[in-house]
Amino acid sequence: MKKFIFGIIGLAVVGLCSFMGLPDEGGYRRVSNNRFSQGEKLTYRVHYGFVNAGEASVVLDKNLYTVNNRVCYKVDIQGRTTGMVRWTYSVDDLWQSYIDTAAIIPHLFHRNIHENDYRKLETITFDHLKGSAMLKDRTGDEPEKSRNLKIPRNVQDIVSGYYYLRTLNFDQLRAKDTLVINGMFEDKVYDMRVVYLGKDAVRTKFGKINAAVISPVLPDNSLFDGTDAIKMWVSDDANRVPVKIKVAMAVGAVEMDMIGHENLKYPFNTKHKK
Repeated sequence: MKKFIFGIIGLAVVGLCSFMGLPDEGGYRRVSNNRFSQGEKLTYRVHYGFVNAGEASVVLDKNLYTVNNRVCYKVDIQGRTTGMVRWTYSVDDLWQSYIDTAAIIPHLFHRNIHENDYRKLETITFDHLKGSAMLKDRTGDEPEKSRNLKIPRNVQDIVSGYYYLRTLNFDQLRAKDTLVINGMFEDKVYDMRVVYLGKDAVRTKFGKINAAVISPVLPDNSLFDGTDAIKMWVSDDANRVPVKIKVAMAVGAVEMDMIGHENLKYPFNTKHKK
């Protein structure tokens, strides 16, 4: 169940991944980015009410890399359960993406999942010019499987979508505007709708931060409490950092709060300090 939860949260992050971008140059689009740069690190706390359940870190490597003859950022997202929760459900996951610095699309994606006795290794190599992706994965001790998949233009993996999200200008949207996006998770391409809910102010350990609020539209299901069960608060400043995610589930609310940051390009625009 938790793999499904983390996957849905990740797709929420992908949430705005294809409604903006300048015309293609040499087959690739060009996205204007002045939101983030190498060396940035963000940390989050996952909790059920007052019970700490886990922590996550999002690290943008200080170096640049070349993949598919394109200059790329390298991003690592690590998540793990902590405290008493780890005694009953152990999670130690790594999600990694090499993201085109100009087009903000993935060229290479890795996923290394350790959840109790469950193990999964996954690699996706993207060829955006040909509209294809090679997926290689292995679950447990099973033999590795390879599949060649068709992908839509500028499709995002979960990690790259997180960064593309931050390049967008929410001031161009009005409350209740709905965006249709393409995101890829495992071997599936998802057409999802994401609703922009407007502006809000969210309390954080750094003070009250002005934020834009978005929510993916979910299909009817028994796990989440309503089709608008996931909400994300993204700082309404030059950083566009996700500062809070809330997931309403049938068994209660799960929240992710940002608790640390290093090397942000701009200071937070807080209303006051605690």
